[in-house]
Amino acid sequence: MAEAKLLTVPIALTALTALAAAIGVGFWRRKTRADEEKIRELEKSLKAALQNCSAERQGRIRAQQALRKVAKSNDSNNSYPLVPIAITRSCFSTRNGTPRQPLIVPLARACLVFDPTRVPPASLEGLEGYSHCWIICVFHLNTDLDKLWKDPSRSKFKAKVRVPRLKGERMGVFATRSPHRPCPIGLTVAKVDAVDGNRVFISGVDLVDGTPILDIKPYLPYCDSIPGAVVPDWVKVDNLLAITSVNFSHDFSASLNHCWSRKMEKKKKKNEISLYTSQTEFQNLIQQVLSWDIRSASQRIRPHITENVMLEDDDSQKELHILDDIVYHLILEGLDISYKIDYGGNVHVEKIEPFQTEETYATS
Repeated sequence: MAEAKLLTVPIALTALTALAAAIGVGFWRRKTRADEEKIRELEKSLKAALQNCSAERQGRIRAQQALRKVAKSNDSNNSYPLVPIAITRSCFSTRNGTPRQPLIVPLARACLVFDPTRVPPASLEGLEGYSHCWIICVFHLNTDLDKLWKDPSRSKFKAKVRVPRLKGERMGVFATRSPHRPCPIGLTVAKVDAVDGNRVFISGVDLVDGTPILDIKPYLPYCDSIPGAVVPDWVKVDNLLAITSVNFSHDFSASLNHCWSRKMEKKKKKNEISLYTSQTEFQNLIQQVLSWDIRSASQRIRPHITENVMLEDDDSQKELHILDDIVYHLILEGLDISYKIDYGGNVHVEKIEPFQTEETYATS
Protein backbone atom coordinates (compact mmCIF):
# COMPACT_ATOMS: atom_id res chain seq x y z
CA MET A 1 0.00 0.00 0.00
CA ALA A 2 2.87 2.36 0.88
CA GLU A 3 4.64 1.55 -2.37
CA ALA A 4 1.51 2.45 -4.34
CA LYS A 5 1.38 5.84 -2.65
CA LEU A 6 5.06 6.52 -3.47
CA LEU A 7 4.46 5.73 -7.13
CA THR A 8 1.45 8.09 -7.24
CA VAL A 9 3.51 11.17 -6.17
CA PRO A 10 5.87 11.32 -9.20
CA ILE A 11 2.96 10.74 -11.54
CA ALA A 12 1.12 13.65 -9.95
CA LEU A 13 4.18 15.91 -10.20
CA THR A 14 4.61 15.03 -13.85
CA ALA A 15 0.98 15.82 -14.55
CA LEU A 16 1.25 19.16 -12.77
CA THR A 17 4.40 20.06 -14.72
CA ALA A 18 2.70 19.22 -18.01
CA LEU A 19 -0.34 21.25 -17.01
CA ALA A 20 1.84 24.26 -16.05
CA ALA A 21 3.71 24.01 -19.35
CA ALA A 22 0.46 23.91 -21.27
CA ILE A 23 -0.82 26.96 -19.41
CA GLY A 24 2.48 28.78 -20.04
CA VAL A 25 2.39 28.06 -23.75
CA GLY A 26 -1.17 29.29 -23.97
CA PHE A 27 -0.32 32.50 -22.08
CA TRP A 28 2.74 33.09 -24.30
CA ARG A 29 0.63 32.61 -27.40
CA ARG A 30 -1.98 35.07 -26.10
CA LYS A 31 0.78 37.57 -25.18
CA THR A 32 2.41 37.19 -28.61
CA ARG A 33 -0.89 37.82 -30.36
CA ALA A 34 -1.45 40.95 -28.24
CA ASP A 35 2.01 42.23 -29.10
CA GLU A 36 1.45 41.55 -32.77
CA GLU A 37 -1.78 43.53 -32.67
CA LYS A 38 0.03 46.46 -31.02
CA ILE A 39 2.80 46.28 -33.63
CA ARG A 40 0.21 46.32 -36.43
CA GLU A 41 -1.46 49.34 -34.87
CA LEU A 42 1.87 51.18 -34.57
CA GLU A 43 2.71 50.34 -38.19
CA LYS A 44 -0.65 51.72 -39.29
CA SER A 45 -0.06 54.92 -37.27
CA LEU A 46 3.45 55.33 -38.71
CA LYS A 47 2.21 54.80 -42.25
CA ALA A 48 -0.56 57.37 -41.74
CA ALA A 49 1.91 59.89 -40.30
CA LEU A 50 4.29 59.40 -43.24
CA GLN A 51 1.41 59.86 -45.66
CA ASN A 52 0.39 63.08 -43.87
CA CYS A 53 3.98 64.41 -43.97
CA SER A 54 4.23 63.57 -47.66
CA ALA A 55 0.91 65.29 -48.33
CA GLU A 56 1.99 68.39 -46.41
CA ARG A 57 5.31 68.50 -48.29
CA GLN A 58 3.55 68.15 -51.63
CA GLY A 59 1.18 70.93 -50.55
CA ARG A 60 4.07 73.24 -49.72
CA ILE A 61 5.76 72.46 -53.04
CA ARG A 62 2.55 73.22 -54.95
CA ALA A 63 2.10 76.48 -53.02
CA GLN A 64 5.69 77.55 -53.75
CA GLN A 65 5.28 76.69 -57.42
CA ALA A 66 2.08 78.74 -57.52
CA LEU A 67 3.85 81.72 -55.92
CA ARG A 68 6.68 81.50 -58.47
CA LYS A 69 4.14 81.43 -61.29
CA VAL A 70 2.46 84.55 -59.91
CA ALA A 71 5.87 86.27 -59.61
CA LYS A 72 6.79 85.35 -63.19
CA SER A 73 3.46 86.64 -64.47
CA ASN A 74 4.19 90.09 -63.01
CA ASP A 75 7.94 90.68 -63.21
CA SER A 76 7.71 94.42 -62.47
CA ASN A 77 6.31 93.83 -58.98
CA ASN A 78 8.54 91.03 -57.74
CA SER A 79 9.28 91.22 -54.03
CA TYR A 80 11.26 89.03 -51.69
CA PRO A 81 11.39 88.70 -47.90
CA LEU A 82 14.54 90.76 -47.34
CA VAL A 83 14.40 92.14 -43.80
CA PRO A 84 17.40 93.51 -41.86
CA ILE A 85 18.72 91.02 -39.33
CA ALA A 86 21.13 93.43 -37.61
CA ILE A 87 21.91 97.13 -37.16
CA THR A 88 25.38 98.68 -37.35
CA ARG A 89 26.79 100.71 -34.46
CA SER A 90 29.70 102.44 -36.19
CA CYS A 91 32.31 105.05 -35.31
CA PHE A 92 31.15 106.99 -38.41
CA SER A 93 28.23 109.16 -37.32
CA THR A 94 27.50 110.52 -40.82
CA ARG A 95 28.19 109.59 -44.44
CA ASN A 96 30.83 112.30 -44.76
CA GLY A 97 34.15 110.77 -43.73
CA THR A 98 33.02 107.17 -44.01
CA PRO A 99 35.71 105.43 -46.13
CA ARG A 100 34.80 104.77 -49.75
CA GLN A 101 36.28 101.26 -49.51
CA PRO A 102 36.77 98.71 -46.72
CA LEU A 103 40.02 97.98 -44.84
CA ILE A 104 41.76 101.23 -45.82
CA VAL A 105 41.18 102.57 -42.28
CA PRO A 106 42.20 99.67 -39.99
CA LEU A 107 41.03 101.46 -36.80
CA ALA A 108 37.53 102.07 -38.17
CA ARG A 109 35.40 99.93 -35.85
CA ALA A 110 31.77 98.91 -35.61
CA CYS A 111 29.50 96.49 -33.80
CA LEU A 112 26.80 94.54 -35.62
CA VAL A 113 23.87 94.08 -33.21
CA PHE A 114 21.69 91.19 -34.35
CA ASP A 115 17.95 90.99 -33.70
CA PRO A 116 17.57 87.94 -31.40
CA THR A 117 13.96 87.42 -32.55
CA ARG A 118 15.22 86.80 -36.09
CA VAL A 119 18.75 85.54 -35.48
CA PRO A 120 19.35 83.38 -32.40
CA PRO A 121 22.85 83.85 -30.92
CA ALA A 122 23.60 80.22 -31.83
CA SER A 123 23.57 81.32 -35.49
CA LEU A 124 26.85 83.18 -34.88
CA GLU A 125 28.69 80.25 -33.33
CA GLY A 126 31.86 79.46 -35.28
CA LEU A 127 32.17 82.89 -36.91
CA GLU A 128 34.97 83.81 -34.50
CA GLY A 129 37.12 81.19 -36.25
CA TYR A 130 37.34 83.37 -39.37
CA SER A 131 39.56 86.44 -39.69
CA HIS A 132 37.20 88.31 -42.05
CA CYS A 133 33.58 88.25 -43.18
CA TRP A 134 31.49 89.56 -46.05
CA ILE A 135 28.66 91.92 -45.11
CA ILE A 136 25.57 92.58 -47.23
CA CYS A 137 23.86 95.83 -46.25
CA VAL A 138 21.43 98.54 -47.35
CA PHE A 139 22.47 102.08 -48.37
CA HIS A 140 19.77 103.52 -46.14
CA LEU A 141 21.01 107.14 -46.24
CA ASN A 142 20.87 107.54 -50.02
CA THR A 143 19.12 110.80 -50.84
CA ASP A 144 17.38 109.28 -53.88
CA LEU A 145 15.68 106.30 -52.21
CA ASP A 146 12.22 107.77 -52.85
CA LYS A 147 12.84 107.57 -56.62
CA LEU A 148 13.30 103.79 -56.44
CA TRP A 149 9.65 103.32 -55.41
CA LYS A 150 8.42 105.02 -58.55
CA ASP A 151 7.70 103.42 -61.91
CA PRO A 152 11.01 102.90 -63.79
CA SER A 153 9.83 105.31 -66.50
CA ARG A 154 9.51 108.07 -63.87
CA SER A 155 12.34 107.19 -61.48
CA LYS A 156 14.93 109.26 -63.42
CA PHE A 157 17.60 106.77 -62.45
CA LYS A 158 21.09 107.97 -63.40
CA ALA A 159 22.96 105.39 -65.44
CA LYS A 160 26.28 107.19 -64.87
CA VAL A 161 27.78 108.54 -61.65
CA ARG A 162 30.70 110.80 -60.78
CA VAL A 163 33.83 108.87 -59.84
CA PRO A 164 36.27 110.38 -57.28
CA ARG A 165 39.31 108.76 -58.94
CA LEU A 166 38.31 110.30 -62.28
CA LYS A 167 38.15 113.81 -60.76
CA GLY A 168 34.40 113.91 -61.06
CA GLU A 169 34.09 112.41 -64.54
CA ARG A 170 31.19 110.01 -65.04
CA MET A 171 31.24 106.23 -65.39
CA GLY A 172 28.51 103.60 -65.74
CA VAL A 173 27.14 102.83 -62.27
CA PHE A 174 27.82 99.09 -62.57
CA ALA A 175 31.49 99.82 -63.30
CA THR A 176 31.74 101.58 -59.93
CA ARG A 177 30.99 100.95 -56.26
CA SER A 178 28.74 103.97 -55.96
CA PRO A 179 25.98 103.57 -53.33
CA HIS A 180 23.47 105.12 -55.74
CA ARG A 181 22.24 102.01 -57.52
CA PRO A 182 18.91 100.64 -58.84
CA CYS A 183 18.90 98.28 -55.84
CA PRO A 184 20.60 100.11 -52.94
CA ILE A 185 22.42 97.02 -51.64
CA GLY A 186 26.05 97.15 -50.54
CA LEU A 187 28.71 94.46 -50.27
CA THR A 188 31.71 95.00 -48.03
CA VAL A 189 34.32 93.03 -46.12
CA ALA A 190 35.57 93.55 -42.55
CA LYS A 191 37.92 92.03 -40.01
CA VAL A 192 36.18 89.92 -37.35
CA ASP A 193 37.50 91.06 -33.94
CA ALA A 194 35.12 89.26 -31.57
CA VAL A 195 31.72 87.60 -31.25
CA ASP A 196 29.78 88.22 -28.04
CA GLY A 197 26.24 86.84 -27.84
CA ASN A 198 24.19 88.63 -30.49
CA ARG A 199 26.97 91.14 -31.26
CA VAL A 200 29.83 90.91 -33.76
CA PHE A 201 32.69 93.40 -33.34
CA ILE A 202 34.44 94.25 -36.61
CA SER A 203 37.12 96.66 -37.87
CA GLY A 204 38.34 98.16 -41.12
CA VAL A 205 34.72 99.08 -41.85
CA ASP A 206 33.22 101.47 -44.38
CA LEU A 207 29.77 101.40 -42.76
CA VAL A 208 27.95 104.45 -41.40
CA ASP A 209 26.14 104.23 -38.06
CA GLY A 210 22.65 102.74 -38.34
CA THR A 211 23.31 100.75 -41.53
CA PRO A 212 20.82 97.84 -41.82
CA ILE A 213 22.49 94.45 -42.31
CA LEU A 214 20.85 91.81 -44.53
CA ASP A 215 23.41 89.01 -44.18
CA ILE A 216 27.01 88.13 -43.28
CA LYS A 217 29.14 85.33 -44.71
CA PRO A 218 32.65 84.13 -43.82
CA TYR A 219 35.49 85.23 -46.09
CA LEU A 220 37.14 82.21 -47.75
CA PRO A 221 40.60 83.01 -49.17
CA TYR A 222 40.77 79.90 -51.39
CA CYS A 223 37.78 81.00 -53.47
CA ASP A 224 37.19 84.69 -52.64
CA SER A 225 40.70 85.84 -53.53
CA ILE A 226 41.29 85.88 -57.29
CA PRO A 227 44.96 85.89 -58.40
CA GLY A 228 45.51 87.82 -61.58
CA ALA A 229 42.25 89.81 -61.37
CA VAL A 230 42.26 92.78 -63.77
CA VAL A 231 40.90 96.31 -63.16
CA PRO A 232 40.83 99.44 -65.35
CA ASP A 233 43.83 101.77 -65.17
CA TRP A 234 41.85 104.56 -63.48
CA VAL A 235 41.15 102.28 -60.51
CA LYS A 236 44.91 101.83 -59.93
CA VAL A 237 45.51 105.55 -59.31
CA ASP A 238 45.87 105.46 -55.51
CA ASN A 239 47.69 108.75 -54.90
CA LEU A 240 44.83 110.85 -56.31
CA LEU A 241 42.94 110.68 -52.99
CA ALA A 242 45.98 110.44 -50.73
CA ILE A 243 46.82 113.22 -48.28
CA THR A 244 50.41 114.45 -47.84
CA SER A 245 50.25 114.81 -44.04
CA VAL A 246 47.85 115.19 -41.11
CA ASN A 247 48.79 117.79 -38.48
CA PHE A 248 47.05 118.58 -35.19
CA SER A 249 46.90 122.04 -33.61
CA HIS A 250 48.62 122.71 -30.28
CA ASP A 251 45.24 122.98 -28.52
CA PHE A 252 43.78 119.81 -30.01
CA SER A 253 44.99 117.42 -27.31
CA ALA A 254 43.43 119.49 -24.53
CA SER A 255 40.07 119.77 -26.30
CA LEU A 256 40.12 116.05 -27.11
CA ASN A 257 40.82 115.22 -23.46
CA HIS A 258 37.82 117.29 -22.37
CA CYS A 259 35.46 115.80 -24.99
CA TRP A 260 36.69 112.26 -24.37
CA SER A 261 36.12 112.49 -20.61
CA ARG A 262 32.55 113.70 -21.09
CA LYS A 263 31.88 111.03 -23.69
CA MET A 264 33.12 108.22 -21.44
CA GLU A 265 30.94 109.50 -18.58
CA LYS A 266 27.85 109.42 -20.79
CA LYS A 267 28.63 105.90 -22.02
CA LYS A 268 29.13 104.73 -18.44
CA LYS A 269 25.76 106.14 -17.37
CA LYS A 270 24.05 104.45 -20.33
CA ASN A 271 25.99 101.22 -19.74
CA GLU A 272 27.34 101.37 -23.30
CA ILE A 273 30.58 99.84 -24.55
CA SER A 274 33.09 102.16 -26.22
CA LEU A 275 34.68 101.04 -29.47
CA TYR A 276 37.94 102.71 -28.41
CA THR A 277 39.93 102.21 -25.23
CA SER A 278 41.73 105.57 -25.05
CA GLN A 279 41.78 109.07 -26.52
CA THR A 280 45.18 108.30 -28.06
CA GLU A 281 43.66 105.43 -30.01
CA PHE A 282 40.81 107.71 -31.06
CA GLN A 283 43.25 110.38 -32.28
CA ASN A 284 45.00 107.70 -34.32
CA LEU A 285 41.61 106.91 -35.89
CA ILE A 286 41.20 110.58 -36.86
CA GLN A 287 44.64 110.55 -38.48
CA GLN A 288 43.87 107.36 -40.44
CA VAL A 289 40.53 108.70 -41.71
CA LEU A 290 41.97 112.06 -42.77
CA SER A 291 44.92 110.39 -44.50
CA TRP A 292 42.51 110.07 -47.42
CA ASP A 293 40.77 113.03 -49.05
CA ILE A 294 37.20 112.51 -47.86
CA ARG A 295 35.82 115.56 -49.64
CA SER A 296 33.37 115.17 -52.51
CA ALA A 297 34.49 115.68 -56.10
CA SER A 298 32.73 119.06 -56.26
CA GLN A 299 34.50 120.22 -53.08
CA ARG A 300 37.91 119.21 -54.44
CA ILE A 301 37.56 121.03 -57.76
CA ARG A 302 35.92 124.12 -56.27
CA PRO A 303 38.12 127.24 -56.76
CA HIS A 304 39.34 128.73 -53.46
CA ILE A 305 40.91 131.98 -52.43
CA THR A 306 44.35 131.34 -50.92
CA GLU A 307 46.34 133.28 -48.41
CA ASN A 308 50.02 133.05 -47.47
CA VAL A 309 50.46 132.32 -43.77
CA MET A 310 53.42 131.46 -41.58
CA LEU A 311 53.27 128.25 -39.51
CA GLU A 312 55.77 127.68 -36.73
CA ASP A 313 57.22 124.31 -35.78
CA ASP A 314 60.20 123.16 -33.76
CA ASP A 315 62.69 123.24 -36.63
CA SER A 316 61.75 125.90 -39.14
CA GLN A 317 59.11 128.16 -40.59
CA LYS A 318 57.12 127.14 -43.63
CA GLU A 319 55.07 129.29 -45.96
CA LEU A 320 51.96 127.39 -47.04
CA HIS A 321 48.93 128.20 -49.13
CA ILE A 322 46.00 127.55 -46.79
CA LEU A 323 42.43 127.34 -47.99
CA ASP A 324 41.64 129.78 -45.21
CA ASP A 325 38.02 130.32 -46.18
CA ILE A 326 36.96 126.66 -45.96
CA VAL A 327 36.50 124.66 -42.75
CA TYR A 328 35.58 121.02 -43.22
CA HIS A 329 34.01 118.73 -40.63
CA LEU A 330 34.45 115.08 -39.80
CA ILE A 331 32.01 113.43 -37.38
CA LEU A 332 33.35 110.42 -35.48
CA GLU A 333 31.73 108.79 -32.44
CA GLY A 334 29.44 111.79 -32.07
CA LEU A 335 32.36 114.26 -31.97
CA ASP A 336 32.85 117.07 -34.52
CA ILE A 337 36.42 117.43 -35.81
CA SER A 338 37.17 120.68 -37.70
CA TYR A 339 40.01 120.79 -40.24
CA LYS A 340 41.41 122.62 -43.26
CA ILE A 341 43.42 121.49 -46.30
CA ASP A 342 46.16 123.45 -48.05
CA TYR A 343 47.13 123.21 -51.72
CA GLY A 344 50.02 120.93 -50.82
CA GLY A 345 47.57 118.28 -49.66
CA ASN A 346 48.31 118.82 -45.95
CA VAL A 347 45.44 118.49 -43.47
CA HIS A 348 45.41 120.81 -40.45
CA VAL A 349 43.13 119.57 -37.67
CA GLU A 350 42.04 122.57 -35.60
CA LYS A 351 39.61 121.49 -32.88
CA ILE A 352 37.12 118.92 -31.65
CA GLU A 353 33.78 119.41 -29.93
CA PRO A 354 30.48 117.54 -29.38
CA PHE A 355 28.44 117.13 -32.55
CA GLN A 356 25.41 119.44 -32.42
CA THR A 357 23.42 118.69 -35.59
CA GLU A 358 22.87 115.75 -37.93
CA GLU A 359 23.83 117.74 -41.01
CA THR A 360 26.94 116.95 -43.01
CA TYR A 361 28.46 120.22 -44.08
CA ALA A 362 31.39 122.36 -45.15
CA THR A 363 31.16 125.99 -44.07
CA SER A 364 32.90 129.07 -45.32
